[in-house]
Amino acid sequence: MRLRTDAASYYLATANRYIPYAPLAGQAVARVVVVGGGYAGLNTALGLAERGVRDVVLLESEHIGFGASGRNGGFVFAGYSLGEGILLAKLGEARARALYARTVAAVDLIRNRVKRYSIDCGAVDEGVYWANWFGDADVLRDRQRLLADHFGEHWEWVPHERLRELVRSERYTDALFERNALHLQPLNYAIGLARVAVEQGVRIHENTRALRLERRGAAWRVHTPSGSIDAETVVLSCGGYLGGLDRRVDRAVLPIATYVMATEPLGDRLDACFGTRAAVYDSRFAFDYYRPLADTRVLWGGRISIRDLEPMDVARVLRRDLLEVFPQLDGVHVDYAWSGLMSYARHQMPQLGTRGDGLWWAQAFGGHGVSSTTALGELLAAAIAERDESWRELAAFGLVESFRPLGFVAAEASYLWYRFKDWYKDRGER
Repeated sequence: MRLRTDAASYYLATANRYIPYAPLAGQAVARVVVVGGGYAGLNTALGLAERGVRDVVLLESEHIGFGASGRNGGFVFAGYSLGEGILLAKLGEARARALYARTVAAVDLIRNRVKRYSIDCGAVDEGVYWANWFGDADVLRDRQRLLADHFGEHWEWVPHERLRELVRSERYTDALFERNALHLQPLNYAIGLARVAVEQGVRIHENTRALRLERRGAAWRVHTPSGSIDAETVVLSCGGYLGGLDRRVDRAVLPIATYVMATEPLGDRLDACFGTRAAVYDSRFAFDYYRPLADTRVLWGGRISIRDLEPMDVARVLRRDLLEVFPQLDGVHVDYAWSGLMSYARHQMPQLGTRGDGLWWAQAFGGHGVSSTTALGELLAAAIAERDESWRELAAFGLVESFRPLGFVAAEASYLWYRFKDWYKDRGER
């Protein structure tokens, strides 16, 4: 096992260079302050600027895309962490379909923004395969039927023989193909969003931690180590890296870790694994997700845990998972391995809301954040700029207490239980 030490992740090693945004210094005033420089904050700020609200300041405690937005698998597809069937049961067909459609439109918006603004993020618009780990094809058939009948989405059936040509592994049976999906370098996409937002008038300050919120008359004051800023509206979009600015908002999520790695360049060995440039994930609860990269590496992710592992431990765990799917890569080295924190809510849906006093929040994207942060950024921007009430579509999924630290124990126990069920089903089939 070896790991390169030139960067903490493959994404940082291949990040586009830009002039860092200066920290906030002194006192400032804005119409809107967005706290958090990940996808949720960036999409909100850009959505406001595109609607003509350019008096926006975005504060990031580290660098743009520092959290989950710059560490994730780079998958862009529709949906939420909560499955479509449960969403349908909770909301009914009309409301569930409308909410799901937000993320379908968000995929198109991401695709269009990459093209319109020339965002250099290595986007590969080749869809994604949902590969069946088990022999029971009903899991795929049921989801295919549910998506078609209730959400108007038509995923293509991929029989085993065809899948074997595309993903050269004996591990899977059949698959479904979602065409309206792509994958990209997520940190470079965040850097691109920031650049576009600044070009449209948004002011960004990196290395500026928001320390405290203070209500002053009809406005808010956001205190930072080197200054403060007054605004009528504040948006909290800190994700799993909690801001500590509002206890109820922070306590509504669990910061949960996930793991990602990138292999060494494989050269011709990549062809032994892939006959496609599409991304892949499997049908287990505790699924693997991976994709071939342009420089012939495999980017591989999986697992969720309350533990933020060291890179060497991440590499060891994920390399074992990789070889279970692609034993032909025995001996492959891992160049980069990292982990990151996502924010999860107990109801497994994003939380978007306000207290009605100018304080808003957007969080709990639960591992499905690239499209849903885009969708919610649009809803939030429309609410602030145009007083649009569409954000209330998410009213059924508000701030719910996560009961930390007991919530961490429950989350880990639930994950281990589902992993056991996956293992037991697989063992029974074998």
